[in-house]
Amino acid sequence: MEFTPRQSQTEKQLVHVIWMTSGLSCDGESVALTSATSPSLEDLIRGTIPGMPGLVIYNPLLAYETGEDFVKVWHDAAAGRLEPFVLVLEGSIPNEELCGDGHWAGFGVDPATGQPISTCTWLERLLPRAAAVMAVGTCAAYGGVPAMRNNPTGAMGLGDHLGAGWTSRLGIPIVNLPGCPVQPDNLTETLMQLVLRLVHVGPDLDLDEQGRPRWLFERTAHDGCDRAGFYETRAFAARPGDDGPCLVKLGCSGPVVKCNVPVRGWINGIGGCPNVGGICMACTMPGFPDKFMPFMDSDGLGRLAAHPARFTYGPALRYLRERAIRRTYDVEPEWRRRSDRPESVR
Repeated sequence: MEFTPRQSQTEKQLVHVIWMTSGLSCDGESVALTSATSPSLEDLIRGTIPGMPGLVIYNPLLAYETGEDFVKVWHDAAAGRLEPFVLVLEGSIPNEELCGDGHWAGFGVDPATGQPISTCTWLERLLPRAAAVMAVGTCAAYGGVPAMRNNPTGAMGLGDHLGAGWTSRLGIPIVNLPGCPVQPDNLTETLMQLVLRLVHVGPDLDLDEQGRPRWLFERTAHDGCDRAGFYETRAFAARPGDDGPCLVKLGCSGPVVKCNVPVRGWINGIGGCPNVGGICMACTMPGFPDKFMPFMDSDGLGRLAAHPARFTYGPALRYLRERAIRRTYDVEPEWRRRSDRPESVR
């Protein structure tokens, strides 16, 4: 769908957003985009934010145009006729070297050959032209569910596909925005900050070691959870639906998960997994889902926290949490890498 921004008396610069949904995923981020309120999708495309350039978003899920009328924009971007543009990828990248005679994912038809254009081919054409790149959703950022152990596609995140240290033609690293799906306002806020950076109105984005916006992912879900006080006093829920106590014994991974949903909510500050009685399943983490399964079982740290031994209280427990995050949960499984060997999907 082509969203045309409102123009002021002085013609605004236009920034285009090429939004690819042809990775391996569920289009959850495109749906979440429509739920954002601070800023909203409408705020971005209508030019109501001071200093914001005009924004045109091309998204297959929201598009009115179909077929070649829609794909023409992709060809224009690949040919350098659409400047500047932000490339947004939704979904993990399959390893097309393992697909045999077909392809795992793609969209559009190559006019020269009459064959479908794979997602990997589109990336090869678009990445050298992109001013900046966002990998939205845990699938695009780190591989996510399609990249689970033993998957046949060799799926991986965009950073694994491109290799460590990749930057756009303007020297901007990949901006990873994990979540399953991404919290809606995290999505629009980060896109806004990135676009402001491109037009020299905003600063460089402060990203952490995993390419995430640091200001959104510097705290754990536990740090912002309104049940955290029960954790410290050893008041734990015994069964789903218990009102009030901490859910760590029911499998909540909040103490080792970097996520701001408990603080930000989901829509208009309302909702979000732990805010409505659900456990944190760690969907924002690089190790998701393999390192957090089975979801309803508490991990070692959860059992330690629930144990009556008082030495786990305070600084000692925080040290153990931070070490576990750094060494285990904030690290992707080793098989999510580019390879033409079948072992890559073991």
